[in-house]
Amino acid sequence: MEEFIKKATEAVKLINSIKVENALVIYHDDADGISAGAIISMALNRIGLNVKRICLEKLLPEVIREIHSSKKGTHIFYCDIGSPHCDMISQYNNGRNLTIILDHHDPRPSSDPMVLDLNLENFGFKGESDFSGSTCSFLFTKVISNENIDLSYLAITGSLEIPEGIRGINSDVLSEALRNKIILQKNEKLYVPKINMSINDLFSKLQILGSAGYYRGGPELGIKLCLNGENEEISKVIRDLESKRKNANKKMLSKLYSEGIKQSKYTQWFDVEDIFSGMGTKTIGTFCSYLSYQKKIVNPNKFIVGFIDMPSEIPGFGEVKEKYVKISIRAPEPLRRKIDDGLVPSAVSILSVAINGHGIADGHTYAASAIVLSEHRDEIIRRIDYYIDEYKDKRKTKNIF
Repeated sequence: MEEFIKKATEAVKLINSIKVENALVIYHDDADGISAGAIISMALNRIGLNVKRICLEKLLPEVIREIHSSKKGTHIFYCDIGSPHCDMISQYNNGRNLTIILDHHDPRPSSDPMVLDLNLENFGFKGESDFSGSTCSFLFTKVISNENIDLSYLAITGSLEIPEGIRGINSDVLSEALRNKIILQKNEKLYVPKINMSINDLFSKLQILGSAGYYRGGPELGIKLCLNGENEEISKVIRDLESKRKNANKKMLSKLYSEGIKQSKYTQWFDVEDIFSGMGTKTIGTFCSYLSYQKKIVNPNKFIVGFIDMPSEIPGFGEVKEKYVKISIRAPEPLRRKIDDGLVPSAVSILSVAINGHGIADGHTYAASAIVLSEHRDEIIRRIDYYIDEYKDKRKTKNIF
């Protein structure tokens, strides 16, 4: 942590020494990303920077290229997104803008001294368990100014996505927030007086706004919810989105029960077609996670893989030229133990290898996603099976599945 604070302090000195008036905050579309985006936006506002934001479901090469070629005289911040593509960000930035990455996904090295990846994985911590993207963002803002301690509740909100619960650095942040009464323990729930909401309630609503509401201004409403609490406008949007998402989930589940899930050697896979139309592609990930607990329909020893077409319009950015498809992969509980034992490759390594040369992937041990050009969709399942076979052969393991 001392090394992180040292590097973060150097980054803050650069922010103060490079005289610009604007900052661009690029944040992920889930509860962790929205929380992180809110934390950084508030902290930058407090030091006098004009903040603009873009919420991204995935970092696409053409988006990175456009951002770093057109945003001169602007500090750029990536929140809960960016580390797996730090090499590409460095390539396109090429010394132009001070760029700071605050993330917890598996990082790649920077080749540009102006691109600083403060992901705590670079300092010996684990992004799957010890900290979230929002926690990384919060710790950075504390280096900017200790007054930002009042944003600690957002670090804990984003941390609820960690499967193992609040532990590691997240636990330290929670203890500090409780000591300072930023978070209260109320009826066995973590409650935030500032916005009159429980942490769990805030997390759930951000998940809806970010995924189902991506194309309806949901992420920006999420930022407002984080900082100001709920109002009738936000409540109405959430109710509508949740209803639509539940209906889509039921329709998709019914379709899989009636038609079955396609099978390969190591995967069970499906395409949502237009069932989640109008919603963000994050919905495929949440549905795959939900599906992993449906024991009657899924094989617990095969990876769950879902495909969804990605609209060409990115809110706040514009239209991308290529046609993409998003792939989400999840490991059911029994498969997770095999991953932990080294018998099966991790979800993120599977997708990274399967899409090599055709797209970009990021994620964690049990859950990952990728964006590829639509024309390569059919290759992915074959490549996944091939890679797992290769993995087994190298380790000389037998009867894994």
